[in-house]
Amino acid sequence: MTTTQTTVAAGTHKHRRFAEATYYWMVWPFIILFAIFHTIPMLAGIFFSFTNYAGYGKWHMVGLSNYVNLFGDDRVLHSYLFTIFFSLVATILTNVISLAIALALNARIKARNLFRGIFFIPYVLSMLIIGYVFQFFFSKSVPKIFSAVPLLRDNILTNEHWAWVPIVIVTVWQACAFAIIIYLAGLQTIPADIYEAASLDGATGFKAFKSITLPLIMGYVTINVVLNIKNFMQAFDQIVALTDGGPGMATESVTLQIYQGGFTGGEFAYQSADAAILFLIITALSVIQLRYLNPKED
Repeated sequence: MTTTQTTVAAGTHKHRRFAEATYYWMVWPFIILFAIFHTIPMLAGIFFSFTNYAGYGKWHMVGLSNYVNLFGDDRVLHSYLFTIFFSLVATILTNVISLAIALALNARIKARNLFRGIFFIPYVLSMLIIGYVFQFFFSKSVPKIFSAVPLLRDNILTNEHWAWVPIVIVTVWQACAFAIIIYLAGLQTIPADIYEAASLDGATGFKAFKSITLPLIMGYVTINVVLNIKNFMQAFDQIVALTDGGPGMATESVTLQIYQGGFTGGEFAYQSADAAILFLIITALSVIQLRYLNPKED
């Protein structure tokens, strides 16, 4: 090896070591912060779920008692049923509406980027603020505007059978903002000549969507569905702002119940067990969705 080659090799090795050191100096602070604010609290919560800790004072281990009691708690069961029902309805509506809007925007429409920016605005707004705005709208404006409609002439948020509808509307309205952008990104990856070739075989309209568009964007469908289910299963802000879980417990989600019982009801350990179960359910749903949807991407 010549002197020049030796110098180049040494310089390359030195540069590689510097790049590796820079990488670790950039990554490790965020790993440490993630551990401090996420991993350690999560592990602490799991630990306390096996105790009788009320959030203050002394505590001792109680084993699986909290988990056993959860399965016999009617309030917990109702909150899970409501949360799952709400998540499914909101996920279906979000993806159907978002995909329809994305297909329209992806067509030859002028000012496509302008509309894309407008549709994304709800996503950058605070859900809590949005919830309070819509709370005023559903409780004050709707009864006045639709006074001739029996269901809407009163505050629908106080109707135990229909109070979930405004929550779904607000949730879908904001969630569509992000889903539209994802679907637009997927639609723009499909070459136009595929549709031209398909049209020669008579595949147009819904047939082209079913046979070409949908299979080619299944990866983006998977992203949206998994994220939607995960986010909606943890719904909190919109429910607090609109109904605070009422009327009664009609719209009480799992996360709202965990917050109310764990931080204000002296059930810290009990609700820690509830949170652990919610984590397992969300993880299981995500795995099931990925196992079902991933083969369709192929």
